[in-house]
Amino acid sequence: MRIAIIGCGAIGARRARSLPRECSTAVCCDVDVQKAVTLSRQCPGSEASSDWQATVERPDVAAVVVATTHNMLAPVAAAAAAAGKHVLVEKPCARTADELDCLIQIARRSGVRIRAGYNHRFHRALLKAHEIFDSGALGPLMFIRGRYGHGGRPGYDKEWRAAPEISGGGEAIDQGVHLIDLARWFAGDFPHVQGHAGTYFWDMPVEDNCFLLLRTAANQVAFLHASWTEWKNLFSFEIYGRDGKLDIQGLGGSYGPERVAFYRMLPGMGPPETTTWEFPMPDDSWEREFHEFMDDISLEREPRPGLEDARAALRIVGQLYEGRS
Repeated sequence: MRIAIIGCGAIGARRARSLPRECSTAVCCDVDVQKAVTLSRQCPGSEASSDWQATVERPDVAAVVVATTHNMLAPVAAAAAAAGKHVLVEKPCARTADELDCLIQIARRSGVRIRAGYNHRFHRALLKAHEIFDSGALGPLMFIRGRYGHGGRPGYDKEWRAAPEISGGGEAIDQGVHLIDLARWFAGDFPHVQGHAGTYFWDMPVEDNCFLLLRTAANQVAFLHASWTEWKNLFSFEIYGRDGKLDIQGLGGSYGPERVAFYRMLPGMGPPETTTWEFPMPDDSWEREFHEFMDDISLEREPRPGLEDARAALRIVGQLYEGRS
């Protein structure tokens, strides 16, 4: 399978490195042609281009990875789908939920597979946690608590993520959507949304922290905090059931090794029975996700997470922004 990478920044390069042996990169495309050339040199047999419209029309391209800035995710993915290409589009897939409507319609008409790039579902610790959750060992779900953040870098407030016309928002639409997607993966839809988006440190017109209180129709709650002022990189995701708790920490790299602990409550309560799994090896979530994408195509199945999942996450972000104080 020949792949086009559109958007050759850090994420596009990571996607290119994560392609399985069954795939090869046909073209690396970026509006900054030097970025395209740099990535193309790392992908034997590929070409460099700055013309994404021509790239999605190429007959030798079967699938497109879209890793652009947020304002171009939906337009590029829509053009690729209209050209009959399967698409893996990076989260958040658009700036707003409404921007995805056209893409969803094109996908339905064309029959191509479009996967939303929420790679966190494929981290080893989160896969193990979901396996335990699906077994029913936690009992009925009560609530979820998630925290995710980093501290930025000098000049962060001058980068494209701080420009709302490009990014669509701040930390809520950056790392916050990962927490929202994971919470939906475990708990389902959240029709009730409360929260606050605030700017505490960075000189920017978008939020550097977001706080969400989400509630399902059955009154299960997800309390989520995403931060660009987390001075030590952090990922923490806890799932509480009546009979036990799952505690997922770390994403590898600067976020620390992946780890999941299962605390099983005993009939007499008191200290729980504890089982821990640690995954110190390098993160392979990107590779696992792309294999799932390939299976989506070969099995002609609907990707999960797909565009409807991306739309649901963006709907929650939109409701947060509408209520911004």
